[in-house]
Amino acid sequence: MKTAKQHAPLMIDIAGTRLRAMDRLRLRHPLVGGLILFGRNWENRAQLTQLCASVKRLRPDLLIAVDHEGGRVQRFRNDGFVHLPPMRVLGEMFLAAPRAGHKAGPLAASRAALACGYVMGAQLRACGVDMSFAPVLDLDYSASSVIGNRAFSDDARTVSLLAQSLMQGMAQTGLAHCAKHFPGHGYARADSHLAVPLDKRSLRSILAKDAAPYATLDLVLQAVMPAHVVYPKVDSLPAGFSAIWLQKVLRQSLGFSGAVFSDDLSMAGARQVQGREISATQAVLAALQAGCDMALLCNQSLVGKPGHSPLDAVLAELSQAQSTGVYQPKPESHARRLALLPKLPSLDWAGMLQSAAYQRAAAALP
Repeated sequence: MKTAKQHAPLMIDIAGTRLRAMDRLRLRHPLVGGLILFGRNWENRAQLTQLCASVKRLRPDLLIAVDHEGGRVQRFRNDGFVHLPPMRVLGEMFLAAPRAGHKAGPLAASRAALACGYVMGAQLRACGVDMSFAPVLDLDYSASSVIGNRAFSDDARTVSLLAQSLMQGMAQTGLAHCAKHFPGHGYARADSHLAVPLDKRSLRSILAKDAAPYATLDLVLQAVMPAHVVYPKVDSLPAGFSAIWLQKVLRQSLGFSGAVFSDDLSMAGARQVQGREISATQAVLAALQAGCDMALLCNQSLVGKPGHSPLDAVLAELSQAQSTGVYQPKPESHARRLALLPKLPSLDWAGMLQSAAYQRAAAALP
C-alpha cells in the first residue's frame, strides 16, 4: 500500500468501470491525491464497490469523490440508489404554508434536507465513496441555466438553513461535503463549461447576498469550490484563480479553514484568463498558487493515447514545476485533504438498509 508523504494536489478521473494499467500508474503518482467518478464509471452497486475498494488498495489515502447533488446532477441513479430531488424542491417546501397531510414549512423542509443528506451519504459510503461535491450554495436568480433548480432558493437565509441540514445528514454517515460555487454562480448568465461568465456587481453586494451562506456556515463547512466566474469589480481573474477571493475574502474575511477545490480545470471558464488561452498545467498552477488546495482535471482520461494525453502532460509538467521550485507543496493543504477522508468504516449496503436511522431517513424524503 502506498500513501502520499507530501501534498498530492491533483484530483483526476478514469475512463471506465475498472482500473486499467494506465489508471493505476496515474493514481500512484505522488502528485495525485484524489479520484472523481462519473456516470461512465458506473455499472451497478457491486461494480462501484469493487472499483472503490481497488482504488483504496492501491492508495488508502486517495480521496474518492463524485458530483451527487440530486436532481439532474446525480451520477448513480439505479440498482437501489435513490434519485434525490433537485434542491429547489426543498426550498419550495420551506416557503410553502403547512397544511393537513402536506409536508411544508421550515421544519418539514429542514427534516427533508437532513433526510436527503443522510440517504445520499449512507448510500455513497456503503459503496466506498468518500465525498460528494454538494451542496450548491448558489442563489437562484432565474438567470443561470447551469444552476437553475440545483439551488435551494433565491434567499440566502433559506439556502443556509437547508444546506446546514443537508450537510448534517451527510456528516452523520461519514460522507464529506464540498459547498459550491464560491462566492456565487447564480447571478451570472453564461455557463462556465462553455464560456467565461461575468458578474459585474460590487463586492459589498456579493458579500451581502451570494456569499452570505459561506459566512453563516463557516463553522461547519469542510470544503469549498470557487466559481469559474469573473467579478471585475473585485478582480480580473476568475474566483478560482484569484488570491483576492480565496485568500483575502474566503480565508481572512470569512475565516474559512477547510479545503478549497478548484472547479474542473478543463472547462472553458478555466482556460480563458484575462483574454488569453492557458494550458491545463498553467490552469493547475494558477489555481494552486491562488489558494486552492486541490485542482480538478475531469474527463482528461478520455483524451489522447495512454501515456500521451493532456493528463499525462500535466503530471509531467507539474512534476517539473515542483523540481524547479515553481510549485511548492503546502503541508496545510496536505492536512486539509487528509481531513476529508472517512474516520470510521461504513455499513455495507445490506447493513445500511437494515439500520433504523436509514429507514427513518428514507421515509422522510420529500
